[in-house]
Amino acid sequence: SFDGPAAIPETCTMRLLMRYLILLAFALTATIANADPKEREGWKVHPTGLGYAELIDRVKAATSKNRMGVVTQAGPTDAAKSRGVTIPGNRVIGVFNNVFAVEMLAASESAMIEAPVRFYVTEQADGAATLSYKTPSHVFAPYADDSPEVMKIAARLDEVFAKIAEAAIN
Repeated sequence: SFDGPAAIPETCTMRLLMRYLILLAFALTATIANADPKEREGWKVHPTGLGYAELIDRVKAATSKNRMGVVTQAGPTDAAKSRGVTIPGNRVIGVFNNVFAVEMLAASESAMIEAPVRFYVTEQADGAATLSYKTPSHVFAPYADDSPEVMKIAARLDEVFAKIAEAAIN
């Protein structure tokens, strides 16, 4: 006869709970692994055959070759791993330089909240990585009324970001 939950040995209960949590973790990992980022208004999305770490290295190298600097980097992948959670590679790389910063400040102090402009490297289910970014002209468009220079600077940045992306993926 079964006397209810109190009759189940504690070790059995813990094993069942652990199995449930492991299955839940696998389900969540499968949910997090998604398709390439979507093309959206103002976005450029470049699926590649490159691995995640390789694409990050190539973005950094292309950034430097185009006289820009990697200003910030952030992503949840390593922190999740340290907690025992496995998610696909995910890194945001902020890129800018002081020449553009000084020019943009002169055109619109408010627009500088958008700097650095970011590249987004994501690992796909097949192990290949995708490079995505919002074009600088899209990022800075809300500040176009501040000065005609804002969009001129953004257009020049569009060219630089396209060159960085092209060098990174080819």
